[in-house]
Amino acid sequence: MYRTFAAVLLTVAAGQSFAKVDQQQADRLGRDLTPLGAEQAANSAGTIPSWNGGVTAPASYSPGMHHPDPYAADAELYRVSAQNVEQYQAQLPAGLVDLMQRHPDYAMRIFPSRRSASAPQRIYDATIANATRAELIANGNGIRGAAAGIPFPIPQDGIEAIWNHILHYKGDQNHFINNQAVVINGKSNLIKRDRQIYYVYNREGMTTADLDNTLLLYKYVVTAPAKLANTALVVQDPLDQVLTTRKAWRYSPDNRRVRRLPTLAYDSVQPDTSDLATADVLDTYNGAPDRYDWSMVGKQEMLVPYNSYAVHQKGIPYDQIVQPDTLNPELLRYELHRVWVVDAALRTGYRHPYAARRFYIDEDSWQILAVDLRDADGELIGLQEAHPINYYEVPMVSSTLETLYHLKDGNYFVDGLDNNEPMYNFDAVINPRDFSPQALRREGN
Repeated sequence: MYRTFAAVLLTVAAGQSFAKVDQQQADRLGRDLTPLGAEQAANSAGTIPSWNGGVTAPASYSPGMHHPDPYAADAELYRVSAQNVEQYQAQLPAGLVDLMQRHPDYAMRIFPSRRSASAPQRIYDATIANATRAELIANGNGIRGAAAGIPFPIPQDGIEAIWNHILHYKGDQNHFINNQAVVINGKSNLIKRDRQIYYVYNREGMTTADLDNTLLLYKYVVTAPAKLANTALVVQDPLDQVLTTRKAWRYSPDNRRVRRLPTLAYDSVQPDTSDLATADVLDTYNGAPDRYDWSMVGKQEMLVPYNSYAVHQKGIPYDQIVQPDTLNPELLRYELHRVWVVDAALRTGYRHPYAARRFYIDEDSWQILAVDLRDADGELIGLQEAHPINYYEVPMVSSTLETLYHLKDGNYFVDGLDNNEPMYNFDAVINPRDFSPQALRREGN
């Protein structure tokens, strides 16, 4: 079935889509398609199972814990490395092939495919409602007719799939502490940040009238190292970032001042990342889609990071995870999954170090799992990976760890290290009034 469905998508991708689907198509959701639009059935080879509602939390789990691995008893099926990568090349992102060829000691550990993705029932209900009413506006830079839920569960082109990733459910709010690592010439430096996110689009009870072009509010305060402590950032993120630009303010403890950042989007560099991470690579891709032309390649079976509970476990020293050349492959898990493959090509007149990107998007959750990055000459220069888990208490799928490998110089960036920090609090009391330059100033004084 999926070959036929993918062929239809390839046909419509060449033209302008109207986004909405008719009721007959929408009625497939919850039947042969999952409520979020994935194929419910197993693949013909039986190597990808059917979706049966997602993971069930282990009996040993209680909120506040680092999430125990529900698949810890799974036996490793095989490994992919530089020695046998040609055998599996068709199922691998190009960047991952390149990474293994550059680092012969890196081996992908392949495990049985577990379709663990799940979301709250209200997100399923909203997604089904969105299917016949959501549509792109402003040349694809915004949406209307949707609030909460996946806007385009039966995507007709690449930009719709990217919007599904940007808007997939990650909770109503979240307070968490984690670390990012900059690895240059094999040496890593950690920065610890206390972070808060207040999500607007997917909030319970949200309606299209209530959205007011707001996607989320974000804030962090650096707590280590000492030389950066109390540095803080606030971001107000709109849905349509061409209509209303992203607003960001940064507090510096050196001069006790809050200043508006002229831009924190597209190819501007994320603060404190040693120029290794542009603003739009956070959460593998975020922000306005207007600088790229998007196309749907289709759906493919790929070996991708999945159910990354092993690297998420409490107490693992960060230097056991972050190694000189790559993350520790013995802590990573890869599985065979169906993914949407979407290409982005930089439009004429714009600049970005990543002139072309290929995204691999999980069909079950809409989380981007991997990205190939190419420069203006078409040379492969980067690989992004998101190592996801299902956060049972929400429930939702999101990355527990993200990486961006600079393939040519061997440096890389890691975000999300939380093994030695309190676990995320999705029930935190967060006030949207705290995401303002005035709040930053108050907290700094």
